[in-house]
Amino acid sequence: MSEFAIIWEWLAFAIRWTHVVTAIAWIGSSFYFVALDLGLRKVPGMPVGAHGEEWQVHGGGFYHIQKYLVAPERMPEHLIWFKWESYMTWISGPRS
Repeated sequence: MSEFAIIWEWLAFAIRWTHVVTAIAWIGSSFYFVALDLGLRKVPGMPVGAHGEEWQVHGGGFYHIQKYLVAPERMPEHLIWFKWESYMTWISGPRS
């Protein structure tokens, strides 16, 4: 019976830390997108529906980002959704 209690405590510990780490990731990505929105600039020649663009550099690479307020006419095949941080924070959160 004591082995079960030890395993249960380690599992609870892992779930609590999963909650903390994913919450930090969720807050970090939220801060990133706030900063991204604040840096957007309108420039001539932007695609139809584009609200603004920004250039960023990180790790020696350059990123050219354009924001659309509604979905563009053609969506890219590869699209990244920033949702897993919030889902995992909710899933691993305490239940009452």
